Amino acid sequence: MSKPIQTYGEFWHFYLREHSLPVTRRFHFVGSSLGVATAVAAIVTGRAALIPAALVSAYGFAWFSHFFIERNKPASFKYPLWSFISDFRMAGLMAVGQLDGHMERAFANGAQGTGTNSLSPAQLARGEAQAQQAR
Repeated sequence: MSKPIQTYGEFWHFYLREHSLPVTRRFHFVGSSLGVATAVAAIVTGRAALIPAALVSAYGFAWFSHFFIERNKPASFKYPLWSFISDFRMAGLMAVGQLDGHMERAFANGAQGTGTNSLSPAQLARGEAQAQQAR
């Protein structure tokens, strides 16, 4: 059994490795965006009943992508606060096009994600290059 993560810096790299596939990150982005939009609608309209829908949309998209695409356990199960913060950090970096460098550093020194389908940025690039050659 691996030792618990002690710092947010360690967690951030772990978190990114658990989101190695671009489609997993896109599911998170959509879920987080819907969750925020629904939470804002709940506040603006005063309809507290929308809060559960905000949580279901945000976590539903994310957990679906982990269980069925990346094939790993969501980091929120073990590190809920750091995971919540990292969801928004990752979405923000995606929105401004600055996530790639963070992904490369997370996979430095041969580190891998825990998912059955997890791939490093280098493995993804090789796969895309092979797909281009096949065309």
